[in-house]
Amino acid sequence: MVEKKRAVILLSGGLDSATVLALAKAQGYACYTMSFDYGQRHRAELQAAERVAQQLGAVEHKVIGLNLDGMGGSALTDASIAVPESPTQGIPVTYVPARNTVFLALALGWAEVLGARDIFIGVNAVDYSGYPDCRPEFVAAFERMANLATKAGVEGDHFRIQAPLQHLSKAQIIQAGVRHGVDYGLTVSCYQADDDGRACGRCDSCRLRAAGFAAAGVTDPTRYR
Repeated sequence: MVEKKRAVILLSGGLDSATVLALAKAQGYACYTMSFDYGQRHRAELQAAERVAQQLGAVEHKVIGLNLDGMGGSALTDASIAVPESPTQGIPVTYVPARNTVFLALALGWAEVLGARDIFIGVNAVDYSGYPDCRPEFVAAFERMANLATKAGVEGDHFRIQAPLQHLSKAQIIQAGVRHGVDYGLTVSCYQADDDGRACGRCDSCRLRAAGFAAAGVTDPTRYR
């Protein structure tokens, strides 16, 4: 039997990353999923990531511990900063400085160890919160850096950073996930979910998620507290 190509998928436990995992699997990749315990407000998303990885048949699921809460500067890593519950102007305080850069760098390291040359990330530049590290320019720049900074890249075995949701609306993402068997009831998107994974229904992520299900014509399985 021909061994499947390997890919590393960044899996947060939310709606977008679950969809990306399903899309990578549908393309025939052997999927290795990676999550981060980085000092975020709740662990419910990590539990969700484990459920999604199991449901969608990841070969291996790895959780890496980081201390981004040691730097703070974000409502997601500093309990003294409130999560906004109404729309704000500009880049919101839920932006975590350098988060996607750090996450992709660690995924790159694991990919090189595994012999994987594809890294999938669920960033989106349509229905999103305006984070600078979700833009196509960032993804393209990181891919260039990855091929300058690694033994594999220097030897011509290039990496690809795949962001298949980049230009899709939240409704289109949900519809794609449904087609590929994602159980969105397993996912947690809320910035301030409780210990049981129940959503607040008021933060930016909750609003985008609810609007996406409504626009997609798909029943929203989100559990609210």
